Amino acid sequence: MNIYVGNLSYEVTENELQELFEEYGSTTKVTIINDRDTGRSKGFGFVEMEQAADAEKAIQELDGQDLKGRNLRVNQAQDRAKPRRRNW
Repeated sequence: MNIYVGNLSYEVTENELQELFEEYGSTTKVTIINDRDTGRSKGFGFVEMEQAADAEKAIQELDGQDLKGRNLRVNQAQDRAKPRRRNW
């Protein structure tokens, strides 16, 4: 399951985020989104967890929890809408 993690402190690293989520189960991928121009964190990221049950527990327990002075927003990531093809 892919999990959205928002309201991250700019100091949080991918390793710290992985350690936090691995308390609930195995993670397969952790990504913090960075600004293309500055390289600075945009304050959100994604965590992929192997087991849906582990992911649900992590979402329930971590949503609203404090991490480095910020209350996390944690929920199941939504698929991006596919761009519509234009028929010219």
